[in-house]
Amino acid sequence: MSTVLPFGNSRLSQPLRWAACVGLLVLGVARAEAAEPLFFIQLSDPQFGMFAANADLQQETANFEFAIATANRLKPAFVIVTGDLVNKAGDQAQVDEYLRIAAKLDRSIPLYQLPGNHDLGNEPTADSIAAYVARFGPDHYSFRCGPLMGLVLNSGLVQSAQDAPKEAAELTPWLKTELEKAKQEGVRHVIVFQHHPWFIESIDEPAGYHNLPLAERRRYLDLFQQFGVTHVFAGHHHANATAKYNSLEIVTTGAIGKPLRNDVSGLRIVIVRDSGIEHRFYHLGEIPNRIDLSPPKQAPTTAPRK
Repeated sequence: MSTVLPFGNSRLSQPLRWAACVGLLVLGVARAEAAEPLFFIQLSDPQFGMFAANADLQQETANFEFAIATANRLKPAFVIVTGDLVNKAGDQAQVDEYLRIAAKLDRSIPLYQLPGNHDLGNEPTADSIAAYVARFGPDHYSFRCGPLMGLVLNSGLVQSAQDAPKEAAELTPWLKTELEKAKQEGVRHVIVFQHHPWFIESIDEPAGYHNLPLAERRRYLDLFQQFGVTHVFAGHHHANATAKYNSLEIVTTGAIGKPLRNDVSGLRIVIVRDSGIEHRFYHLGEIPNRIDLSPPKQAPTTAPRK
């Protein structure tokens, strides 16, 4: 499963939706010439229903509508929502409200999304994955945007595989195939998107609800490093954190929905340049009027004294 448009059945018939990204990539040019910088927006955990314990959706609606309006104003290369689209899996009102607002995104801006534990259950099953796919689109896939390949994982299958063994067994071979493809095609930036962060602070921190099992961390992260992945963008924690495993950066993004741990609701803007990747989380009251893609200013150098 690769290079698909994962926005429910209503958008699978809109190839122009992602042509702006895919059409930018001509393989020979991508290898030989510098690519124009681009930026994308990461939203995580809109989690419709969480603020009021499923009694209403008012605050989630306000926050998510603001985020989509912001994307329409800033015109990112794409928007990605890293899981927990709803608070209660299968709740039709929550699903409908998420899809209603997401559909307001300008059709020229690709929208990607992936499942979280509130979309699939803490222990995903074949049935819960199938229900997610029917509502929202594939649970794992790759996409291309200029010099970037995005690899979208269903991290719920890493967290708990026992109730969906077939789906879990397919994940690693698929991932290796996509990484090999990126290497063969000379993709400049390979970025992984998922719901659960591998860890919050340290590769060796104890496993728990907010990270992934110790036994899986190094296996996957070593594979990422082998193929040149530099960043993993995740959510789930409802607070912001960054950590490193060798040269690989694990970026945990706070919620556009209800924040936790003294954090605030907001979104992350990620700038992709030939020279590397920059990112910053913005709360909803500080988002800039435009994103400056000009080269970062170099600090002045002082000539040595003779």
